[in-house]
Amino acid sequence: MDFPKRIYTEEEVNKARELIEKGYKHSLRSEGSPAFKQKVKRALKLVKVAGCYDFLRTYIRIVKEIDGLTQLRQAEAAIWANMYAVENPVDAASLFVQKANHMKEYLEGKLYYGGAAEKRSDEKRIEFLKVLKAKSQEEQVREECEKILTLWREGYLVY
Repeated sequence: MDFPKRIYTEEEVNKARELIEKGYKHSLRSEGSPAFKQKVKRALKLVKVAGCYDFLRTYIRIVKEIDGLTQLRQAEAAIWANMYAVENPVDAASLFVQKANHMKEYLEGKLYYGGAAEKRSDEKRIEFLKVLKAKSQEEQVREECEKILTLWREGYLVY
């Protein structure tokens, strides 16, 4: 059974959910300029370090470069990201995991937007940063995780 090309109708959502429950994983890819793809690759390495790569590729099919606002495209199981969003690999990795969590909630039929959903989403991102900080062997990565976590604690980051 092939994963649906679109995930929009109730039938397509149900098919996608059924495949995921059976263990389906996307062959995650990136699309865009060479510089964009390189930055995505670095972020994905950090997702792997944190042990979240299988989670990410369960729900996300592609990270695609756009010239616009970064967003999850549920119907495509895609993250549309601009170059600015992937500039910092630690932040980009946490963004990817956050968007995968949005996609998971979409497929589960949960309200994946609005106040409570945004809070859950932010918590997932913070949890990822804590795990990455604990697991990374790179001092620079651990320092960046702490820097971003401090911004979250101090209320400077709100998504």
